[in-house]
Amino acid sequence: MGRIAERGAVLGLGLGLGAVWWWAVLRLAVAPDAGVLEGAVAAGGWGLSLLPVHCVAKARAVGAVGEGRWRAAWRGAAGGERLGGGAEREARE
Repeated sequence: MGRIAERGAVLGLGLGLGAVWWWAVLRLAVAPDAGVLEGAVAAGGWGLSLLPVHCVAKARAVGAVGEGRWRAAWRGAAGGERLGGGAEREARE
């Protein structure tokens, strides 16, 4: 029962914030006395819409590059090795 209430609260919060954003946008478009508050709410809501919504943890992401691979690449570049194709590496070995 707690999970249903939690989902309802999240849905209510989302709908409430969406209603406030639309109020600000419509007030900016229609009301001649709209000001900084409406502009800040509208810009903030638009900015939040640019955030990635469908994110997963790197450990669960398909095709994510492991942490050790990046570390090895940086150490190789710092040691004077060129990063690039495997042909150069194979020729040296």
